[in-house]
Amino acid sequence: MTTSSPSPKPHPLYLASASKARADLLLAAGYRFGVVVTDVEDSAAPQADPLIYALERSQLKAVHGAAHIDRGIVIGADTVAHCSAGIIGKPGSEDDAVRTLRVLSSEPHRVITGLTLFVKPEGIIVSSAAVTGVLMRPMSDDDILAYVRSGEAMGKAGSYAVQETGDRYVEKLTGSYSNVVGLPMELLVEMLEFLANKGILPER
Repeated sequence: MTTSSPSPKPHPLYLASASKARADLLLAAGYRFGVVVTDVEDSAAPQADPLIYALERSQLKAVHGAAHIDRGIVIGADTVAHCSAGIIGKPGSEDDAVRTLRVLSSEPHRVITGLTLFVKPEGIIVSSAAVTGVLMRPMSDDDILAYVRSGEAMGKAGSYAVQETGDRYVEKLTGSYSNVVGLPMELLVEMLEFLANKGILPER
């Protein structure tokens, strides 16, 4: 007589971010998850390698988030825009947002999200990054000022939100749309499947 081994107990899923846009993407995909806060401050590093920068910050967020739980899979994500001026994160002021949009509406840029899954208590860390090319329509100064004064630019990497009204200024995307929103869902699914092959499953 043979007995089958019990199925592994699913790990709770946690998002180490207060971003409503990221939470909405997870909810739309049918994931159940909690939210854990992190103490990782935004910092500007215009001359750093954008892939390494986004990856390292996603790892920091996942590790800091995991400090608040005993067991689970923690998602850490960090999104930046990158162009000839270097790395562009969230604007620190409306003036920052205006300057950013003037640059991004005049040349193509890339949106890069570092994505890290930290599994606790196993201590497994999986990291990768998604890159999307973005071409924006030319924006006049009046367009930029009106958009910034709407408040939508603040708190967004690159000073625009493609999932809100900012999409009217985006002419072409090459790559993942959800990456530009802030959480590359295609990549997240691949990473969760990688963990599933190791017997680590998220709660659904």
